[in-house]
Amino acid sequence: MARRRVMEPIDGNVLPMRNAVLFRRKGRFWPDIFRPGRYMCILMFWGLMTLFVMMVLAKFALLNTLHDLKLDQSEFISARSVEISIRTNKLITEGDNIIISEFKKIPLPPKLTLPDIWTKPNADLYYKCVQRSSKDIRDPTNGYILVHSNGGLNQMKTGISDMVAIAKVMNATLVLPSLDHNSFWTDPSDFKDIFDWKHFVEYLEEDISVVDHLPPAYSSIKPHQRAPVSYSKASYYSNQMSSLLKKHKVINFTHTDSRLANNGLPNPIQRLRCRAMYEALKFTDEILELAYKLITRLRDDDKPFIALHLRYEKDMLAFTGCSHNLSKAEDEELRQLRRSVRHWKEKHINGEERRRQGVCPMTPREVAVFLEAIGFPSDTKIYIVAGNIYGQDGVKALQDKYPNIYTHSNLATEDELSPFNNRQNKLAAVDYTVALESDVFVFTYDGNMAKAVQGHRKYEGFRKTIIPDKKNFVKLIDRMDKGLISWEEFSMKVKILHANRTGGAVLRKPGKVVKSEESFYANPYPGCICEK
Repeated sequence: MARRRVMEPIDGNVLPMRNAVLFRRKGRFWPDIFRPGRYMCILMFWGLMTLFVMMVLAKFALLNTLHDLKLDQSEFISARSVEISIRTNKLITEGDNIIISEFKKIPLPPKLTLPDIWTKPNADLYYKCVQRSSKDIRDPTNGYILVHSNGGLNQMKTGISDMVAIAKVMNATLVLPSLDHNSFWTDPSDFKDIFDWKHFVEYLEEDISVVDHLPPAYSSIKPHQRAPVSYSKASYYSNQMSSLLKKHKVINFTHTDSRLANNGLPNPIQRLRCRAMYEALKFTDEILELAYKLITRLRDDDKPFIALHLRYEKDMLAFTGCSHNLSKAEDEELRQLRRSVRHWKEKHINGEERRRQGVCPMTPREVAVFLEAIGFPSDTKIYIVAGNIYGQDGVKALQDKYPNIYTHSNLATEDELSPFNNRQNKLAAVDYTVALESDVFVFTYDGNMAKAVQGHRKYEGFRKTIIPDKKNFVKLIDRMDKGLISWEEFSMKVKILHANRTGGAVLRKPGKVVKSEESFYANPYPGCICEK
């Protein structure tokens, strides 16, 4: 039997005979392709190439679709993944800019993963921190402050809270504020009609002295009239205003709206603002009793409900110049009202441009489409936190999609409402309480009530508040109405756009322009909310 010779390596190389064997083995591989099965291999090769080309084309198509959204530069969402911080809700919004940190990737449809529509943001890492320290105990008074609160209920409420803090800075005694009876609603209610005044006095007694009226020794003094400078720092009140108080002994502040800065104040002052706003300014038992009756009726079947601040009211539409979807006659009526109100400075307004900028209240139809796109079913209960909805169609467009629409008018009996007749501020207090306790709060215009309620909900543990991105929503709904995008694409983009606009923990930051920065009362973090 012949044996193969085993060749030895020479100088670290394989001998030629072994190289020849390897060469022959490799050579046999290539001809195999051209044997009978070669056609199957060729088909597989071109099939893979075709699949690769289709994947590339699909990718570019998806990128172009997302590009149509035309979000602001910092709001661009990757076509491959939506990077949102679900765990910590650390989405920081400043005006139209969005910064996303600590990403958790959520792939795009068909398997889009988003929070449940009723789930509130995670608040486990935060707590209220408004306790006073021993250093905060009040000092002897330098004089008395009279306060005339101007505006509607929520503007007056935030203004009074500021005045409590200002009285502390000035070492002043605060006389119970008087309320505005000459605003759009002409409500004759006084402080004691809306707020539990005894609770207000007692709760603040370690911070400032609050009295019902001037004592006899000061009643004959003519008060020094003053409108404080808006958005002032504490030093303005501790220096200039304190000097005036020591000189005149009694000062009457004629305006209270936005008279204290949002930022740059000492921590004790910020905490006092929150104690006044969220703890001391408690509504009367009459108001709270009716509010909780309505809440009980809304929850009679143990289902959650939305509180919707649908600010589509005559005064707001006239003020903003927004008349989208209204008739020509209605548009003219709003124009005449705007001209008749002296303190409304803007008289000629391009309503359509305002809408494109995202500063108009959403229409009832836009709200219905928005809620449906977010995912709320048609049997959702909606409590409207607002007055009479303007326009010949009123709330019909919303009610056609969501028939379970409620207000204080159809939830309460006539007898229950009788003490509130012609008392719009008292009714606003009822609505405020229902909105505060709702499962989800949605507002369509960033006005005083929206700011006050969303800030209070943050203070109470970041209760879910959906903040519509109206500027980009208007772009989307207009494109859908023109047939440029499908409902499925529209709904998906609305969900993505609002995935983290739910009222979670976001640090308030000073803005470049004081008047346009985030309100302290819309977000008391930092100041009154701390991390554990």
